[in-house]
Amino acid sequence: MSRELLIQCPDGQMKTIPLTGERLSVGRSSAAELCFPEDAGLSRQHFAFETQGEDWTVQDLGSKNGTFVNNIPLKARLILKPGDRITAGHLVILFSPDAEAPDQGVVVFEGADSSSPTTSTVVTSLEGALSSQTMAIERGGPKASAPMQALIRAGQELSENRPLAELFQVILDLAIQAVNAQRGVLLLLEGTTLVPRAHKGDGFRISTAVRDRVINEKSSILVRDAQLDDAFKGRMSIVEQKVHTMMAVPLQTKDRIIGLIYVDSPFILREFTKDDLSLLTVMANVAGIKIENARLAEVEEAERILRRELTLAADIQGRNLPAEAPHLPNADLAGFNAACNTVGGDYYDFFPYADGRVALALGDVSGKGMPASLLMMALQARVQVLAEDAGDLAAFMTRLNKATCAKCPGNRFITFFFCVLNTVTGELRFANAGHNPPILVRASGEAQMLEGGGPVLGIMPWAPYREECAHLESGDMLVLYSDGVTEATNPSFDEYGEERFIEVLKHNRNQPASAIVEAVTRSLAEFTAGAPQADDITLSVARRL
Repeated sequence: MSRELLIQCPDGQMKTIPLTGERLSVGRSSAAELCFPEDAGLSRQHFAFETQGEDWTVQDLGSKNGTFVNNIPLKARLILKPGDRITAGHLVILFSPDAEAPDQGVVVFEGADSSSPTTSTVVTSLEGALSSQTMAIERGGPKASAPMQALIRAGQELSENRPLAELFQVILDLAIQAVNAQRGVLLLLEGTTLVPRAHKGDGFRISTAVRDRVINEKSSILVRDAQLDDAFKGRMSIVEQKVHTMMAVPLQTKDRIIGLIYVDSPFILREFTKDDLSLLTVMANVAGIKIENARLAEVEEAERILRRELTLAADIQGRNLPAEAPHLPNADLAGFNAACNTVGGDYYDFFPYADGRVALALGDVSGKGMPASLLMMALQARVQVLAEDAGDLAAFMTRLNKATCAKCPGNRFITFFFCVLNTVTGELRFANAGHNPPILVRASGEAQMLEGGGPVLGIMPWAPYREECAHLESGDMLVLYSDGVTEATNPSFDEYGEERFIEVLKHNRNQPASAIVEAVTRSLAEFTAGAPQADDITLSVARRL
């Protein structure tokens, strides 16, 4: 018996491939018979189907990420059975005989010979369905009671609050019962792909012409007898599944289509009628609005949980930054941090030593938000350990960089500055890993950048670093800062800049360290004039007394 492959491609589309010949290879390479170049999870030659007597087998070709059959890693050549599920990368492939139904819930869209209505086809819209139902109800009688009861029951069932996953099946069950269908499937649009969310029965083969008309034109379609309809009667899938009558209607809200409901009856116990189509269309509209409202409720709940978790994370992060600067007899210290989001990727700290020295650290993780904050806290933990013995700062920075490279994602890095100030002698030793050069403001008003250093942390594990030296006299101050200070923008997108920053520092150089921090933050607020904060802002000031 010949076989076919039902393939769910990486983009979500389904297609059917007949197995012919003796071998069919799959991979990213153009040399593979089935080539999926955009699937990064596939190797160039990932796996292959081969004949073995009357059977088909599958074999992994030494792929990097492996091949799985029914969720079990493929270790050796395996004879396939109908219904076996092969997964590799982002591919899902179902092995089955042609003319047999695929696994439950799988929907295949088939090309149609004609998209034009025939004598066996009825097409309507939501407006037409509403008008039809209104007229039937106004006429009264037995014909009106069944649709009315179905709508009342739907209203009662859909008024309850249910999780989305449960709601889909409830809606489909209501639709099938309302029109006495044998099978059905509810599909939801995710991007441009229709994804099955609930089903009764399996092996659905839906015409692409029907699908496109429902989705693109908001049309509801009834095919009274598919065995007689010119667009369907020649299709093997229709004959094999004994589908006689079918309907497809849009799941729609006020302004958009969010999916469709498809129902059919394999046995011609009764044909679907135009009244059935109108009823199903109205029910699908009610269901579409319910689904959208449930979606919004779940999104709001997820956002509420996220806000709560971010608030907790911000509290934890804040507790790990200095509550206040150390009080030293020969130095005045202050620090400030403001994340642009709930949590941030900037870090600063002070490390006082018993001999009168004090270390200052300031780092900036690339990116923002939760990923940056997690890396920041990892950096803080490493620095706290290494700072216990801050002798050779070049060696200190080298060890910190190696530890960071071992754990840092490839798309992230950290700029970092670390210095040790002897508050008694004024000696300053420092090492810089790609961070903004700190500013040394003399008591006289002269300002200079402390240039020099090595590359950022987290990229090159063997990067060289060197220790630099400077000297602070009484009244001199050292200012560490992140680029969120100098790159802050006003509503016209002008940057605050180093020149304006230095002028504020020089003007306030004789103030206490905390007053200097306040002067800078006040100047930033005046300059940005309410423009959104685009980056984390961090300052650390050390004045020698």
